[in-house]
Amino acid sequence: MTLEQRLKDVERRIAQACERSGRNPGSVNVVAVTKYVSAGTAKRTVEAGMRHIGENRWPAAEEKWRLLEGQAVFHYIGSLQSRKVRDVVGKFDYIHSLDRLSLAEEIHKRAEALGIRVPCFLQVNVSGEDSKHGLAPEVVPALVASLGKLSGIRPVGLMTMAPLADDAEETRPVFAGLRKLMDELNGLSLLDEPMTELSMGMSGDFEVAIEEGATWVRLGSVLVGHEENDG
Repeated sequence: MTLEQRLKDVERRIAQACERSGRNPGSVNVVAVTKYVSAGTAKRTVEAGMRHIGENRWPAAEEKWRLLEGQAVFHYIGSLQSRKVRDVVGKFDYIHSLDRLSLAEEIHKRAEALGIRVPCFLQVNVSGEDSKHGLAPEVVPALVASLGKLSGIRPVGLMTMAPLADDAEETRPVFAGLRKLMDELNGLSLLDEPMTELSMGMSGDFEVAIEEGATWVRLGSVLVGHEENDG
């Protein structure tokens, strides 16, 4: 399929998942993960109607950012080292991988220097896999409470990655767990404003994630592939 055909197919699948779960398709945002494709393909993705672009390393994203600055919203979706914060804050509009207080403090300092406030998702390791980055669910409240003192950060929600599974249905407890955690955190009133966003679901499991409340899905292979020659 061409890029445009894949986009229509993804839109159809999102609409069906929303219908099954009684949701408005407009409540689901798609981040096109372009880390495995060229800047040219990323540009065509934006031209095809995608507004949100996801990358996980600044060196690989720089050409795309310079090409699409002002045309796309950039999401940093990879693990972020504190020493790399200077490369990311001010260029990426969202950070999906906030997972420790020391990183939050670096983001805050850089954001303050630039006079901006950075929307961030807290990355949670709901599945408990050793191979996954993110906070253990039980320590998330303490970090959320600390974020209330860092004016350079706007905590918008939570992010997780489910284990790879042959049957996407196996991922449902992970996504349901993240939604439950956000509800619990909001019930604690640790922040001035409640968190409303759930970044969860990728190419193999995004429909289940949507059924469980995802407001952002991160789609790579199912949408843009690895490299395109669609003409």
